[in-house]
Amino acid sequence: MPSSPPYLDPALPVAERVDDLVGRMTLPEKVGQMLQLNAKEGVHLVADMHAGSILHASPERVVEAAEVTGRTRLRIPLLVAEDCIHGHSFWEGATIYPTQLGMAATWDPALVQRVARATAVEVAATGVHWTFSPVLCVARDLRWGRVSETFGEDPFLIGELASAMVRGYQGEGLFDPTAILACAKHFAGYSETQGGRDASEADISRRKLRSWFLPPFERVAREGCRTFMLGYQSMDGVPITVNDWLLNDVLRGEWGYTGTLVTDWDNVGRMVWEQRVYGDYTQAAAAAVRAGNDMVMTTPKFYGGALDAVERGTLDEAEIDKAVRRVLTLKFELGLFEEGRRPDPARQAEVIGSATHAELNLEVARRSLVLLANDGTLPLAGGFEAGAEGRAVADVGDPPRTVAVIGPNADDAQTQLGDWAGSSGQADWLPDGQPRAMITTVLDGLRGHVPESWSVSHARGADILTVGADPEGAFFPDGQPRPEVVVPAEPSETLIAEAVARAAAADYVVAVVGDRMELVGEGKSTATLELVGGQVALLDALAATGKPLVVVVIASKPLVLPPSARGAAAIVYGFNPGMLGGRAVAELVLGLVEPTGRLPISFAHHAGQQPTYYNQLRGQHGSRYADLTQSPAFAFGEGLSYTTVEYGELTIPAAELGAGDTVHARVTVTNTGTRPALETVQVYVSDTVTSVTWADKELKSYQQVSLAPGESREVRIDLPVAACTLVDARGERVVEAGDFELLVGPSSRDESLLRAGFTVKG
Repeated sequence: MPSSPPYLDPALPVAERVDDLVGRMTLPEKVGQMLQLNAKEGVHLVADMHAGSILHASPERVVEAAEVTGRTRLRIPLLVAEDCIHGHSFWEGATIYPTQLGMAATWDPALVQRVARATAVEVAATGVHWTFSPVLCVARDLRWGRVSETFGEDPFLIGELASAMVRGYQGEGLFDPTAILACAKHFAGYSETQGGRDASEADISRRKLRSWFLPPFERVAREGCRTFMLGYQSMDGVPITVNDWLLNDVLRGEWGYTGTLVTDWDNVGRMVWEQRVYGDYTQAAAAAVRAGNDMVMTTPKFYGGALDAVERGTLDEAEIDKAVRRVLTLKFELGLFEEGRRPDPARQAEVIGSATHAELNLEVARRSLVLLANDGTLPLAGGFEAGAEGRAVADVGDPPRTVAVIGPNADDAQTQLGDWAGSSGQADWLPDGQPRAMITTVLDGLRGHVPESWSVSHARGADILTVGADPEGAFFPDGQPRPEVVVPAEPSETLIAEAVARAAAADYVVAVVGDRMELVGEGKSTATLELVGGQVALLDALAATGKPLVVVVIASKPLVLPPSARGAAAIVYGFNPGMLGGRAVAELVLGLVEPTGRLPISFAHHAGQQPTYYNQLRGQHGSRYADLTQSPAFAFGEGLSYTTVEYGELTIPAAELGAGDTVHARVTVTNTGTRPALETVQVYVSDTVTSVTWADKELKSYQQVSLAPGESREVRIDLPVAACTLVDARGERVVEAGDFELLVGPSSRDESLLRAGFTVKG
């Protein structure tokens, strides 16, 4: 019998196996390895075009595609990819966690790493090898439709959490059968939109990129994130897909990145039909390969274009070989050639939606909730201890009470999950979304956790929207469906009257409002930030009853709340808190858990304030609009507890330092209330005089400190002077000599921060 070719020998080094396989491949087979095709359109394309990867594959098509590749000449396995953004998004019964923005509100990298590790365990069991996560975009314009996919507005916090997520996905290395490929996206500047519009020209300088948008990507690149995805947008007139400076000078050059690059959806095609920088697919394919792209997502015409470019002499086959080597290296390192990483039904039954993952999900949901306002109404009736099955236990003699749970999001299970979660529109094999029995809504949570003697009533109160056809047509030029157009619902006198009646008969009113999937995601940016439909009228009517009103917002991003909500007894914000978010809300409202979340993003008073973020540049006339404040409604880092924490004097014992030294500071925090606290002590730096305009303050560190009632703790801060950088006029990141201030406190608001000076010697 003939011996197996060297590329099938697992004992050989990966580089030798790659060399052997590339040497056996025809040009069409090489070009095919660069193709990632949409499995919705059928796996026959895998054989027709020698495709190297598929995405959006139903469980049945994952198996079918593997069978197809097994019958090909070289039997090169597929890389199966999916947008597993906050759980295994499109696998029925998988654990769906809070969105990235919700996870960011925990400010806890270790917790985020555990989520990514658990997600990888579920994903790997299904034959998926690659998640298009984490998102490292810096969210500053709240109108943008993809804010929920980000970790918020601060580059440092994004870097902390994204690095943790990469570690969780990739585990101890790709040899681990539970590891999956992480993908840092969208490289880079994609979120810096014009007018909040998705994928528009990013009007951003290279210095600005280096200052705030590149640092999180540089961090995960140097820490070993194996793949990067490129943004849709152009920058300075050049699509990111072919931006030689960004991809080669910076990413592969300065940072020494050797990982694999994948375009976003039809980026190569968009250069022809949308951005119109190339006249045909031959030109676009050649440019994409020369720029260093390795995997081309969902541009089937790339196949013919690349072959044509080689035949015409406008593309060298050696450039294709570079990309193919990177793709094949991933496949060998993942063990795909050894028949590994196939769907494993027994393993799926063991790990998908497991009780252990549900416990983690509840922990994250609890930590993700942010208490934004509270006049003392929360926790209800002063708070409770948990009894059997977590139900609150009332004191003997405590009178029975009624909670009216009202609002369009009070019992909307799928909306609670947010984008990339089953029924969010990207997968056609889960039309009804995730199993309802796995999801606890706010209504479910309160019914299941109030004291036995209490009662819970319910009224919808308002509708949010309906949808209509896009007048420009049902499909984009590349055949993809256009999102439907949102039509806000009119306030309903009947629904409001029912809600007011329920409220009038109750002791407490919990109004659950927010947004819906039709207002969230790719291509779904919004011109306004207000509550849509009949929700404002509902809140106004509920406020007029005079009953204690608790507003719970289940939404994808910061929304502008009306005066009736801003004046409520309490506001609880949940950034799509996942399957168990409703239980977490109920526990928080009843005082069974403490509110610990802190905002990873600032809130606006009005959409006209966009962009909204804390680390603004110095140097404008005044600090307000003529007709409105410029300060945020709620600031980055804010969040209340059920207790009070006081900060003592901030001291820096040695305040004159060299560039290689460390700032050592101390501050005492004291829990002056009667309930425990998890305080997020935030550390900002302000460079008082700079050679270029710079942010007035930037987050550089933080610590989470547990405090029992009455407890004081000294928090020690050790901040390297090397972290106190700016990007100068030459585009170089440096520490400039001079005076600095260390700012420490519970949020980014100036009035909440203690200050202490230090000097960096020249």
